[in-house]
Amino acid sequence: MPEVTLITGDGVGPELAQAARRCIDATGAAITWDLQQAGTDVMQAEGNPLPQRTIDSIQRTGLALKAPITTPIGTGFRSINVHLRQLFDLYVCLRPCKSYPGVRSRYDNIDLVVVRENTEDLYAGIEFEYGQAVTGELIDWINAHNERKVKTGRDSTGISIKPISVENSRRIHEFAFQYVLREHRRKVTTITKANIMKHTDGLWLATAREVAKKYAGKVEFEDWTLIDNMCMQLVQKPELYDVMVLPNLYGDIISDLCAGLVGGLGVAPGANIGEKVAIFEATHGSAPKYKGTNKVNPTALILSGVLMLHHMGLTAQADRLENAVAAVIAEGKNVTYDMKPHRDDPTAVGTSQMADAIIDQI
Repeated sequence: MPEVTLITGDGVGPELAQAARRCIDATGAAITWDLQQAGTDVMQAEGNPLPQRTIDSIQRTGLALKAPITTPIGTGFRSINVHLRQLFDLYVCLRPCKSYPGVRSRYDNIDLVVVRENTEDLYAGIEFEYGQAVTGELIDWINAHNERKVKTGRDSTGISIKPISVENSRRIHEFAFQYVLREHRRKVTTITKANIMKHTDGLWLATAREVAKKYAGKVEFEDWTLIDNMCMQLVQKPELYDVMVLPNLYGDIISDLCAGLVGGLGVAPGANIGEKVAIFEATHGSAPKYKGTNKVNPTALILSGVLMLHHMGLTAQADRLENAVAAVIAEGKNVTYDMKPHRDDPTAVGTSQMADAIIDQI
């Protein structure tokens, strides 16, 4: 019997976790859940937003379903989500964005997957604060060793470092090509700004082309280099794209853009995947003002559960759950307020009632 760590989160997290758990259990997946905590609630109780027992559980099970978590502000603790990615080397951020009839959107028949590299790029967090002596020294070194100079004041300029490596560029593209083959998709598109950032994005692009040679004749590949133009292309002609691979910052932006194409973060599942651990999560926040109101849409976390079931090889259970979610959304009767034509619709149901409707369809 497979074991999965269930991180209940905070804000509306516990309600969503309960709804997702019930729906997953209804598929017959026979999962043993190890309930753990992270976020502001456990921070207030124990002084640590990510207890060691939660980390130990994830390490043991290798799988986690994580409800939304609030990162404590002004406490000195960094993002729990970022910490988990770094701790377990979860180098893949997987964000499918798919249209479901009944969800309000300007687009139909969207079926896109964003594969975002999670560990490098400007989000690596290698920064130097303006006004600090070490920052001034770094600026002096850059100006002495580079044709392009930092022309602003050494005491009034902050610096952020953008590392991109061959190793990490290779493994994220290997994941994307393998994902296409495994999920019977059609194309990989790698996206950069290599015409400007030749030694970082240029390295990414060269590595992508190298990996693509291994899959020639098996997977279609295109190396669309302009991230800015890609944003326009996705708005104008999203049907031309399939699986998109991006460095960390661009991937963050494009994944939200694609979520917007299908109706927003309320229907956008996500996963962070490494060699030994995978954590599945909704991509929206914890909405603390709605805590305990049984009001928030559980779709994103339930669909994250669908991703998890696929990852576990439980394809039949995953398909049953996704089909049940799609049926409830398409009917439009037992859905939360945000999925109604008008947000003040009195026929809207709560979180648990929408989960009940999904379970009835399984």
